[in-house]
Amino acid sequence: MTVQLDPALRQQHQHAMQLLQQRRYKEAHACLAQLLQHQPDHADSYFLLGVINLEYGQVQKSIRLMEKAVSLHAKDEYLAHLAKGYSLTGALEQAKAIAQALPAEQIQQALTLDTLGVALSRVGLHQLALSYFQHAVRLQQNKASYFYNLGVSLKFVGDFPSAKAAFEQASQLEPTYYQAHYAISDLAMTSDPQARINELHQVKTKLHSPDALLHIGHALAKEYEAIHNYPAAMAELAQAKQHKAQTLNYQVEEDLSLFAAATPHAVSSVLSVTGCPSREPIFILGMPRSGTTLVERILSSHSDVLSAGELQDFGVAVKELTATPSAKVLDPETLSAAYALDFSALGERYLERSRVVTGGKPRFIDKLPFNFFYIDLIRRALPNAKIICMMRHPMDTCLGNYRALFSLGSPYYRYAFNLKHTAHFYTAFHQLALFWQQQNLPNFRLQSYEALVQNPEQQIAELLEFCDLDWQQACLQSELNQAPVSTASKVQVREPVNTKSVGRWQKYQPMLEPLLQQLKAAGIEL
Repeated sequence: MTVQLDPALRQQHQHAMQLLQQRRYKEAHACLAQLLQHQPDHADSYFLLGVINLEYGQVQKSIRLMEKAVSLHAKDEYLAHLAKGYSLTGALEQAKAIAQALPAEQIQQALTLDTLGVALSRVGLHQLALSYFQHAVRLQQNKASYFYNLGVSLKFVGDFPSAKAAFEQASQLEPTYYQAHYAISDLAMTSDPQARINELHQVKTKLHSPDALLHIGHALAKEYEAIHNYPAAMAELAQAKQHKAQTLNYQVEEDLSLFAAATPHAVSSVLSVTGCPSREPIFILGMPRSGTTLVERILSSHSDVLSAGELQDFGVAVKELTATPSAKVLDPETLSAAYALDFSALGERYLERSRVVTGGKPRFIDKLPFNFFYIDLIRRALPNAKIICMMRHPMDTCLGNYRALFSLGSPYYRYAFNLKHTAHFYTAFHQLALFWQQQNLPNFRLQSYEALVQNPEQQIAELLEFCDLDWQQACLQSELNQAPVSTASKVQVREPVNTKSVGRWQKYQPMLEPLLQQLKAAGIEL
């Protein structure tokens, strides 16, 4: 029920909302806390405090405040923001339950629909999110971000023409909507690349922020590639990435210290400790853009296998159980501390954390590429898990990472703004992957991307045998897999397995000579 405030408290509530709109969060927080002292069952005050806590990154506290607001008044807006909080913690089932209790056609506020759609999309429920975005753009047809969010979900479920139309509508409503411009070019469906290039250059003159210029630079690179102007594509990437790199203060030594911490001094194939015996997980890991998504699509075409996506749960479980004081989930201190853990408890904690998305199938895939930092801990915590490490040609891998527009909020991809840093990172990964291959462990397989796409039938048969899965013809036709794809490979993996990306770096060879020499100097075979 809605609590009626007396005139003085109503005025205080209005003042708190004004402070919130002005982003004066501390003053708004104090105002709302004072209001609740006089009216402790005022739902909107709890809701607004939840919004403030979310702004400060206090997600769990925000969830508790939103839950309190909902318990007092189950308003659509409150429920949508509660789902948003749940999605930020990966609580898929809770977010899904709100959607089931609040179908799209029941909501009449476009912002509430969009908020709920974003929450569902964040936990990978793109098909379910679509109905909320579609209803939002019907109710409010002049909001660019609603069309953009609709386009993202359409892209993930594989409806590329509709996604392109939604992105184009977003860019028409807001001509400097740089995310929409990049998304259009990323779909590789431009009918007149030169006209598109001219348009993007016009947009570029109106933008100044490093993030905006990065998106437009990547969009221009895609369009220049379409007309085979590789020097221009590389020049746009270099300029855009340099702007952004200057804001990051990245030190490649930080990543190299992680590789050192992730490489054991000695390995015994017979583990001295007992881990969790589950055979469910299949870890697919390796450098981004090395074929991890392709292998995920192949194996998840098997009727016994579910793809759980890029789970953060193993690293978070390590951090939770080690309780190291650092702010980072992954650092050398945490990796070292993990060796004192009860490995069976670590394996159980990982399975418990990921259970909401791993479902009821006998096997599931965890496709977080950077799990390669945890290979030794994974084999100790889950000795029966399978680990597939992807290896692709060094030049194609480094160029692929440089060409990709990775999530700007992630701490993992900062090396990719500079080819020299990318080569250092790749070299360290290459050494780690070869180290594990040399151990001849029964549950570790180094999988060549080139071998897979050049001889798919034999390689897929070997992959299935390695994973203790029976042969199924569907695995040879992974392009028919209907599951959503939210990685940079979303277009390619909906095509039959092919060799089109093998040797792509050669198109850029004149601009990549320094990279080539750096990798050779590091002793990497090319």
